[in-house]
Amino acid sequence: MDYAVLFAQFSQAHAQHGWPRQRLLHACLRAAIRSGTLGAGTRLLATRQLASDLGVSRNTVLYAYEQLATEGYVQPDRRGTRVADVAVARPAARTRPAQPPPTLSRRSQTAEPLPEAHLMGAFVPGVPSLVDFPLPAWQRLMDRAWRATSTVQLNYGGPAGQPLLREAIAEHLRASRGVVCEARQVFVTDGTQSSLDLCAHAFADAGDTVWLENPGYRGALTAFKAAELRVHGIPVDVDGMAPSADDWRQHAPKLVYATPSHQYPLGSVLNLPRRLALIAQAQAAGALLIEDDYDSEFRHDGPPLAAMQGLLPDAPVLYLGTFSKTMFPALRIGFIVVPQNLVAPLERLVTQSVPRGRAADQLALAEFLRSGQFATHLRRMRRLYRQRRDALHSALEKYLGGVAQVYGGSAGMHLALGLDASIPDVLVSAQALQKGIVAHPLSAHAVGDSGPVWNGLMLGYAQVPAEQMDAAVKKLAAIVRKQG
Repeated sequence: MDYAVLFAQFSQAHAQHGWPRQRLLHACLRAAIRSGTLGAGTRLLATRQLASDLGVSRNTVLYAYEQLATEGYVQPDRRGTRVADVAVARPAARTRPAQPPPTLSRRSQTAEPLPEAHLMGAFVPGVPSLVDFPLPAWQRLMDRAWRATSTVQLNYGGPAGQPLLREAIAEHLRASRGVVCEARQVFVTDGTQSSLDLCAHAFADAGDTVWLENPGYRGALTAFKAAELRVHGIPVDVDGMAPSADDWRQHAPKLVYATPSHQYPLGSVLNLPRRLALIAQAQAAGALLIEDDYDSEFRHDGPPLAAMQGLLPDAPVLYLGTFSKTMFPALRIGFIVVPQNLVAPLERLVTQSVPRGRAADQLALAEFLRSGQFATHLRRMRRLYRQRRDALHSALEKYLGGVAQVYGGSAGMHLALGLDASIPDVLVSAQALQKGIVAHPLSAHAVGDSGPVWNGLMLGYAQVPAEQMDAAVKKLAAIVRKQG
């Protein structure tokens, strides 16, 4: 057994964990024993010899051997240390016919995979520039919130969220988005996905029809399928969601999901005539609109359009927002603003099923909003993202002009790059990932078989400094042109 090769291979495969060498060696030997690579009765090298072979301290080897002995994988004796006979557990003999192994429910198996949101760099969509978040200021607010936290607040919180945060969110939305609401209409959630799950289960029954933009957000598709709703895709063009008269007649919806401020993934902005028409038609059909105000805070060209929720009195709109894009994803705080007539029934539902916690986080966020620090941060990030958007657009024109079409640059943190049908976006995306570039294929966001299939890439620019944009696009362009 070449322990040096074994340790090197294991270390390389688990480098992302950042484990210290003691833990790494222990895990390596345990894995080798469990897999049978080090069989029962095998004598391990003496601690001094193994330390010399691996270039580690003897204490590192002693720790690993002692831990393995404590767990029962090895047995020390006068001649050294040998692998125990019981190191690899064996299943008991079956007395009944073998059954298939447990698996996910049929409902869960239809869920769409979500993009790797934990990835960083070019061109990951939906993740803000985390290095530019004012972390010291936030830490001070968190310290203050914890000092002000009482023992009562360590218990489960109100299911709709901390009253101070609900009021701060309502004030912010009234001033910045034209949302007509009171604090009692604001329900705090664990983010947009949590909001979508709640909407899908609270406001529709299994078998009801829900409309989803095509191409559309796969997180919404997952939530609706998990609630056993019938999903109908509505085509999207450069002016946003475009339902036809036939859609309203033949596929009457209970819920309509839309991202009007910056459509995901194409980036188009739903124009005012379509917004008003969608509200009026939903009222006539008895449907609820789920307005996911994705990227509304980052409008780069022209004045921002007010949220659909406040355009008409008593608009049947469930307004969704999150602080994952404006602040940082790990905060896990989002919200739903519901119509007045739905406040009481939703309160009864969430009281039974959604206990809240993390009072300190919510109180710190309330102060961040009310103190003006949130507005200051947004202004700074708008300038930064506009510069990065311009740099990306310029680089795309430079390296892919005439080959690709850019969409959705007027707002948000990503552009959509349309490719010719002869250039398969899935293949380009896979090859780009091998080069360290994340560029999600637009075709993967298709919903059903309605409307044209968009072929292209999503390019998030929030995490790429303007001065690095040219080099990143040049690398991506080489992959695209190779397929053309």
